[in-house]
Amino acid sequence: MLALTALAPAIWGSTYLVTTELLPPGRPLLAAVIRSLPAGLLLLAITRKLPQGSWWWRSLVLGGLNIGAFLALLFIAAYRLPGGVAATVGAVQPLLVAFFAAGLLGQQLSRRTLIAATAGIAGVALLVLRAQARLDAVGLLAAFGGAVVMAVGVVLSKRWTSTAPLLLASTGWQLIAGGTLLLPVALLVEGPPPTTLTGQNLLGYGYLMLIGAALSYALWFRGIWLLPATDVTFLTLLSPLVATALGWVVLGEELTGAQLVGALVVLGALIAAQRPKPTDAGKPAATSEPGTDQWVPVGGASANPRPRPKSHNVPARSPVPEPTDPQQPAR
Repeated sequence: MLALTALAPAIWGSTYLVTTELLPPGRPLLAAVIRSLPAGLLLLAITRKLPQGSWWWRSLVLGGLNIGAFLALLFIAAYRLPGGVAATVGAVQPLLVAFFAAGLLGQQLSRRTLIAATAGIAGVALLVLRAQARLDAVGLLAAFGGAVVMAVGVVLSKRWTSTAPLLLASTGWQLIAGGTLLLPVALLVEGPPPTTLTGQNLLGYGYLMLIGAALSYALWFRGIWLLPATDVTFLTLLSPLVATALGWVVLGEELTGAQLVGALVVLGALIAAQRPKPTDAGKPAATSEPGTDQWVPVGGASANPRPRPKSHNVPARSPVPEPTDPQQPAR
């Protein structure tokens, strides 16, 4: 399950390559809308399920955090900061999730998690940060804000996770909510969509919609449902790692010794974060009981077990032995 979940941030690492090589320039918000809204509508058509009860406002909140606000802040940071600076600031997300999960989900905040999160930030900085990188206050705030809203979205997605049959449907609801919130912003900032698109443009938009959103977010939210929130969020460190590798392999970009060291540090942080905690040895993984927001161990007893029915002081009766027939074999 961890490997499948890791596919999502690995796919997101290809977004930079697809955007620069296949999409029309200067339309990042349009790309975000096309990436999210049609993908959500596709999943809605497949599942044929609408939200019920509290999932109407939950989908709006989660979609606004995980899709709408995150992508808007991400593109603001991308416009005002070099990619290395934005990625380094965004790498603080596992640390934020660790603190939020401790407060909202009751997960233990271990020393190993803190060390691994700090190492992940340092590794990403070595991987993508350049000495000549310029700093911009608005861009830095946007990058940090994007990490905060994504971290809150991950933790709330864990706390409000839907049952397994609805995971694909709830993924579509969030994509629709996020894309709908982004649409007026894109029209206001970038104007109407271009009237002509090339075959490369259509290929890029199709990849972002089907692979970069519908598939990847379905895997991502399924991982949040099955795995601890901190374990899942460390996988986001794969995005700058994959982006750097694709730049080297596909675009012929130079790969320095410092970047290789940074890649090894990032991989080390990922491995350290996924190892079983000593206090969790022998304990079943925690997840949500379907249809509730209460956390119970898988295959184990609940922390607050349901009370057994009272016996009303009825005395226990000894079992009455069945009569035996000497001519029949003993059972």
